[in-house]
Amino acid sequence: MDDIDVWLFHQGSKYIVDTLTRKLSINPEKVPVNISGIGNTVSSSIPLLLKDYIDKKEEYIHMTKYFNSLGVLENIIDRISLFESKEKQDEIIKEIQLPPFGLDSTELPKYTKEFMDNNMKLMLYTFESLEKYKTPFIFASTQMANMSYSNYGLLKSIGEKYTQILNGLLVKFWNVYGLETDDKKFHVITDFIKSAKLKNHIDIKTSGQEERQFLHAIDCSKCLEILMHKYHEISRDKNLHITSFEWSKITQIAEIVCSIKNCSFSVGQDHDIQQNKRNEPDKFILNFWKPEINLENGIKLIYNQM
Repeated sequence: MDDIDVWLFHQGSKYIVDTLTRKLSINPEKVPVNISGIGNTVSSSIPLLLKDYIDKKEEYIHMTKYFNSLGVLENIIDRISLFESKEKQDEIIKEIQLPPFGLDSTELPKYTKEFMDNNMKLMLYTFESLEKYKTPFIFASTQMANMSYSNYGLLKSIGEKYTQILNGLLVKFWNVYGLETDDKKFHVITDFIKSAKLKNHIDIKTSGQEERQFLHAIDCSKCLEILMHKYHEISRDKNLHITSFEWSKITQIAEIVCSIKNCSFSVGQDHDIQQNKRNEPDKFILNFWKPEINLENGIKLIYNQM
């Protein structure tokens, strides 16, 4: 904590900022607040706070990895150019990491800013209502919440902090799958099934050797129902990981689909969106719940539904 010079929190309310500061044991002098001057500006609050801070300091802020999430790459580069040589600029910009795959790099700033804006607004409004009405709630996070290079994981980690502050119940999903009807948002299992049915071939973009734990939505729903009934019994310091507790390679998914459809698959280059980082699930939840649908049967269920 002492190594960090300043903490710029979302200015949802002074209560939220003060609570975060107290819970994290941060020196209040390192936590600027400007909500009294401009009010709650939702997704704009951090960029505005950044501007206020930078304008008062003869320095720039180096935001490694997260620039796409805020859509401010051009502003950072402009700021760097005021203070550093061309060689130093190139060195700093080289450190900044783009999301590993997805859209073309020319589309990323707009896409990720909209993604962050929409999700932050939704979380802010939801948590404000939960705080106001003192409503018990379960926050659905992800095992990727500690993978800060991921915009998705980063947003979930923010939601986890709000949940801890409001004493909600925090659960972590591990690759929950089920029937999907939106063609633009297919995940790996439904994507493979669709390719097998339409093209009789599955084209895996990676080497397929990366491992995941997949859980069918039916099992996930049953687990959440149990947690609702046990909401007040479960200590908030328990790690609630909702997963199958079985590791599977991406190629195994393709093999299962191809055994059903009698199709082929090919693999690409070695690349993992999780950057070879691997969490291990906490097994506490197995004290009162166990998954029932294995991966093969789960894929067969979806195949027959699509």
